[in-house]
Amino acid sequence: MKIAIVGPGGIGSTFAFQLSQAGHEVTVVARGKRLEQLQRDEAIVSAAGKRAAVRVSAALDTATAWDLVLVTVLAPQVDVVLPALAESAARTVMFMFNTFEPLGRLRDAVGSARFAFGFPAILATLEDGKLTSKIVTRGMVTPVTDAAWAKVFTDAGIPAVVHPDMESWLRTHAALVVPVMVATVMAHERKAGVSWTEAMGLARAMEEGLGLVRRLGNSITPEPMVILSRLPTPAVATLLWTLSRLPNFRKLGAAGPVEPRALIDAMDAAAPGQTPALLAIRP
Repeated sequence: MKIAIVGPGGIGSTFAFQLSQAGHEVTVVARGKRLEQLQRDEAIVSAAGKRAAVRVSAALDTATAWDLVLVTVLAPQVDVVLPALAESAARTVMFMFNTFEPLGRLRDAVGSARFAFGFPAILATLEDGKLTSKIVTRGMVTPVTDAAWAKVFTDAGIPAVVHPDMESWLRTHAALVVPVMVATVMAHERKAGVSWTEAMGLARAMEEGLGLVRRLGNSITPEPMVILSRLPTPAVATLLWTLSRLPNFRKLGAAGPVEPRALIDAMDAAAPGQTPALLAIRP
């Protein structure tokens, strides 16, 4: 299949690597330093030295009838690429990133017949253009809205399942992950774990976020998240306090505060005046 991936950071590069290895024709759309790296290598290069050949472009070719355009930019960056996605002749446009906003705006922009959404169950980093990634292969694997693409991803080594309510899934995930992301940023900047007081503040923000998801009419999903949402606040604080002391956890904070900040802003916009604990941890 002809697949374009817009935003080949760690996640996009993982999809590009796996899909190329599976025999698909993959074009990555990048900019800046990442574009230069990809133009030089003409491949996604892993930290172990493995290569997966890709085509490289500075812009999405809107005339090409892509089987899939996979959009893996951060949510605050999507508006920049939305006009090209709307004009594109792609058969399917799948967005794949953290967001708390309703999905209707994106669906309307590209048309409901070709709209899809997913979330990557992948941990990935790029260092000097070299990819390190860990794909979740059991339990909570990558959820998507489209069964055909779930199979394509699974066959390419990224196990995926269909979830019937991605908006609830995404909002649940945002509520849970924002305090974790803030903890990683704090720990990375300090090269030390968060304090107990900070851990309690982060845990209260998680509790507030989950309450907001329910008030907005969404469900806490999938089932393991329901169990996690029922943990007492001190138990969540203990977990965050402990994780923030792990070197690999701190490393994730190198991504910086942009994403958790944007998610908190979106949550606050959805319920103005009802998110004091979340605003208190906003980096």
